[in-house]
Amino acid sequence: MLPDTLHTLPQNERFAYAKLLAYITKVDDEVTVDEMAMFEQRMGTALLSPNQRSAIRDYLKNPPTLKECISDLKDSTDGRAGKLALRDAIMMSAADGTVDEDEFEVLGKIATGLGMKESVVDDLLDWVMEGYDWMDRGLTILNAS
Repeated sequence: MLPDTLHTLPQNERFAYAKLLAYITKVDDEVTVDEMAMFEQRMGTALLSPNQRSAIRDYLKNPPTLKECISDLKDSTDGRAGKLALRDAIMMSAADGTVDEDEFEVLGKIATGLGMKESVVDDLLDWVMEGYDWMDRGLTILNAS
């Protein structure tokens, strides 16, 4: 599990965060097992109530608009909810091993919509891939013993 501050956000900001993650799962009209596993892991970290989890799962079937997601995140106190949502949206997009063109375009829109430079998407993608490589090295070590 990532050392994180997500659980310290107010409940409405954690819900807005989760809403964006639900949106990003449907961008390429395909939800892989890896993306769903990442989504569920992040929902656990968000510590949403059962009713909120149910509402977020409904968004998996009927996603909110990107404009709505960004608006909800822009209402956060210090912008941290949006930053964490972008970071985790990038992790989810890369969970299946690729970030397709549609996903990349949406990630750029999220960054700029939240007032960040679009280049943060490339930087975070590099960070995510380094993390996946780090995890793979751990499996290699285990498999060699």
